[in-house]
Amino acid sequence: MSSWAGRSAAEIAAAVREKRATPREVVAEHLARIERSDGRIGAFRKVRARAALAEADEVAARAELTGLPLAGVPVAVKDNLAVRGESCRNGSAATADTPAAEDHVTVARLRAAGAVVVGLTNVPELCVFGTTEGPYGIARNPWDPSRTAGGSSGGSAAAVAAGLVPLALGNDGMGSLRIPAANCGLVTLKPGHAVVPAGIGHGDWFGMAENGPLATTVEDLRLMLGVLADAEFVRREERSPLRIAVALRSPLAGVPVSRPYTNAVRQAAGALARSGHRVRRAEPPYPLSLGVTALQHWTAVDAEGLDPARLARRTRVHAAVGRRFTRAVRGGAARDRLRARLTPFFTEHDVLLTPALARRSPQAGPWHERGWLRNVLANSAYSPFTPPWNLTGWPAMSVPVGTLPSGAPCAVQLVGRPGTESLLLGVAEELAETLPWRRTAGG
Repeated sequence: MSSWAGRSAAEIAAAVREKRATPREVVAEHLARIERSDGRIGAFRKVRARAALAEADEVAARAELTGLPLAGVPVAVKDNLAVRGESCRNGSAATADTPAAEDHVTVARLRAAGAVVVGLTNVPELCVFGTTEGPYGIARNPWDPSRTAGGSSGGSAAAVAAGLVPLALGNDGMGSLRIPAANCGLVTLKPGHAVVPAGIGHGDWFGMAENGPLATTVEDLRLMLGVLADAEFVRREERSPLRIAVALRSPLAGVPVSRPYTNAVRQAAGALARSGHRVRRAEPPYPLSLGVTALQHWTAVDAEGLDPARLARRTRVHAAVGRRFTRAVRGGAARDRLRARLTPFFTEHDVLLTPALARRSPQAGPWHERGWLRNVLANSAYSPFTPPWNLTGWPAMSVPVGTLPSGAPCAVQLVGRPGTESLLLGVAEELAETLPWRRTAGG
C-alpha cells in the first residue's frame, strides 16, 4: 500500500495491530500531508510533529498493541479541550498560553486506545460562531476553499475532510459538530447528554455542549464514539422497520430552506422507504418562541475572567447580550418546557429526518472582524436546524447524502430520543450504503 494518509481509522488500526504498518510511518505520512496541504485549508492552530512521532513510537512499544481499537491512528483535537503539554487557546488571544498539565478525559481515552494526537484545530473565539476564523487563521472547506468549513469545530472537520487525519475530536453546543460536518461531507454524532464526558469550559453553554467524533465513515464514527463514551454501540443486525418522520420546515420562523437541502431530505427519505421503513411527513411542534430561546442560550457564553480588550468585538457584544439571560439559562426552565413539548412527537416516531442546513455556508473570510449582528444573521440563516437538539440534550447526527450545485457536500440530520445513539448510527449506515459519498475532498 503506497500511503496510509486518506485511509479510514479502522483500516489503519487493523494494519498496525497486524504489524503491516507501524504507528511512526502512519503518523509521518499524515504529518507530511498536513505540511503540504494545510496552508490552504487552515485546519490546525498547532501541529505537534515532533511530539506526535515520539508518541507514535510509544504506541508501537505498548505490550497490549494488538488490543488497541485505535492503534496508531492519527487524531486531531479541537482547541478548546486540554492536551497535556499544549496550551488551550479556544480561538482567542485573551486566553492563557500555558501548557495543560493533564489531558481532558476524552483525549486521555483516545490515547489509551492507541490514538496519536497530531495537532490542535482552529476554532472561532470561545467556540461561539458557526464559522471558524480568528487570530490563528481561517478554516476553509476542503471541497470549496472559498467557503467556511463551518463552526465551531471547523478546523477539526476541515482536517478530516482534507484527509489530514482520519478522525477528529470536536464538540457541539449549538450545532458545532453537525454544522461543519454537513459543510465538509463528514459523518458526526452529537451524543445525548452524559453519554460522553463533557466538562468543556468556555463555550459550554451551561452544560448544553457535548463532545463527539468527526469521521468519514460510520464505521469509524462508531469506533471513536465507543472509545469516547467507554461503551459499546452495537450494530443493528436485524433492520426492523422504523417510524421515520420527515420534516422540511425550519425550526426558526422566517428562515427559508434552499432546494438542495430539501431535495437531500427527499432523497434520503426515499432510500429509507425503499429499505422498508415507515416514512411519513411530520413536522415537530416547535414553539414560536424557539428562536428567542435559542438566542438567549447561544449568547449566554462564559467569558468570565478574560480581558475584554483582547476579545474580538463580535465576542464582546455576544457576551454582553447574553449576560442579561445568564440566570434564566442556568435555571433550565426553557429547556424543560421544550423537552416536554417535543417528547410526545418522539413517542410516535423513532427518528426525525431534517435538512442538516438551510443553505450553503458563508464565504470564508475575516468574520471575526465584522459586526456582531452581521455574524448572528449569517449564522442563523444557514444553520437553524441544530439548536433544538442541544436545548433538549437529545442525540443528533449529520450524514452526507448528495452534492450542492458547486459540487460541495449536502447533508441531512437524524435526531432520536435519549439513548438512541446506536439506532441513529444504524440509519446512517443504511444511508451510506444506498447513497454513498466519497471519503475526502482528495478522493
